[in-house]
Amino acid sequence: MKPTQFAYDRPDSVEEALELLDEHEEAELLAGNQSLGIIMANRFASPERLVDINRLDDLAFVDISESRVEIGAMTRHRTLERHDDLRSVLEIVPEAAEQIAGPAVRNRGTMGGSVAEADPAGNYPTVLAALGGHVHVASVDGERTIPADDYFVGYMFTDLEEHELITSVSFPRDPFPPERTGSAFVELKRGSQTWPTVSAATAVRVDDPSREEPVVEEARLALGNAAGIPLRVDDALAELNGDPLTEAALDSVAAAVREVADPTDEMHADREYKTEVAGEYAVRSLRRSYDRACGSEN
Repeated sequence: MKPTQFAYDRPDSVEEALELLDEHEEAELLAGNQSLGIIMANRFASPERLVDINRLDDLAFVDISESRVEIGAMTRHRTLERHDDLRSVLEIVPEAAEQIAGPAVRNRGTMGGSVAEADPAGNYPTVLAALGGHVHVASVDGERTIPADDYFVGYMFTDLEEHELITSVSFPRDPFPPERTGSAFVELKRGSQTWPTVSAATAVRVDDPSREEPVVEEARLALGNAAGIPLRVDDALAELNGDPLTEAALDSVAAAVREVADPTDEMHADREYKTEVAGEYAVRSLRRSYDRACGSEN
């Protein structure tokens, strides 16, 4: 099957892209084309116009400052996967990138495309939720910044307006000094080209990595494919702060996660199974983050 006919634009600047989106309300943006092309080929979507933003090189960047990490919307998964400077300050992002599908997808797929699609099983949406990141968007009317907690509204539904373009996402660095912070992204998948059955993104900051049993000062956790949106599990982490990470505390987190998880049934994983896995992978990710923060990961 082939897609229906459509008009095609390939702007050379962000300004031109925004003008096209404002002029043509029915237009769909084309970035890495790792999802939209398949949907169109099967005629599950038939947009009348595509705006191809692959020439917008200004949106392909990684900017690491003292206060935050900002990643341009057109930055490819492969770039993030291989970015050593990014890995040294926020390991979770390259780790999430390297687990996306296979090389062909990682070579073409983009940060902005994944965040715009907002699939609750997506790696970047889960990381954004865990770290309290922000989505930066632009339109002919100006720019605005949307906190991750407000951006994800429902299953593949966001606060993004039709005439808006994601220009970048950002992650705060202030709560996560690399010298005593660990982060991790772990997932269960049936195969490399599939979506995760469940994933967990975490970050843990400790007081002093040189101590025999470093104390957890702050922990963050979000789960992918465990609800209609990336699922923040703040209440489950409350008793971790102020103590070393113990097996008893992790058991409590797993129980709390299973209590709040609300996954949907899938062909290869029913709701009960995914709920159980969510608790287990939350523990695995927290343990890895803590070990990294303490400098003791094997």
